[in-house]
Amino acid sequence: MSKQITAVYPISANPPTWGHANILYRASSYFEHIYWAAAVNPKKQYLFSPEERMQMMQEYVNHYQLDNVSIGSYSGSTVRYAEKINAQLIIKGLRSTADFQGEFEQATGNLGMNPNIETFFMFSHPDLSAISSSLVREIALLGESIEPYVLKSIAEMVHQIIEKHQNH
Repeated sequence: MSKQITAVYPISANPPTWGHANILYRASSYFEHIYWAAAVNPKKQYLFSPEERMQMMQEYVNHYQLDNVSIGSYSGSTVRYAEKINAQLIIKGLRSTADFQGEFEQATGNLGMNPNIETFFMFSHPDLSAISSSLVREIALLGESIEPYVLKSIAEMVHQIIEKHQNH
């Protein structure tokens, strides 16, 4: 007997990279439905609006043709968002041991808020583990190509948005 599980995969990616998309792609085969959510952390400065980030995320969903993934956005607690969308599980990607400590603490806090919502950790693909949104953003702000790190259509969007910001 198989249990149908809905998961939320929150990312604060600014922009989303192949690393984020790879976790989503791999996770999509394990869960009935995934809500891929652009998390808005008030402590972070974002170059891209939640709408722009969701548009970029949708590009990956379209690229991989994932019909069991919905794009969303939220601010506040991931657990409360998971409750709102009836998700039983939170997916988190780990690039390195440096990511583990913070994610472990969040998962522990989340279980304290709702013991029925588990955290599912997935390790990045080795070829993608060094890619971070900060690195991609930094390279893009220097006017360099970011196509090795993001989908081509996203690279174009990122450069257009940066150009728009620089002209204002």
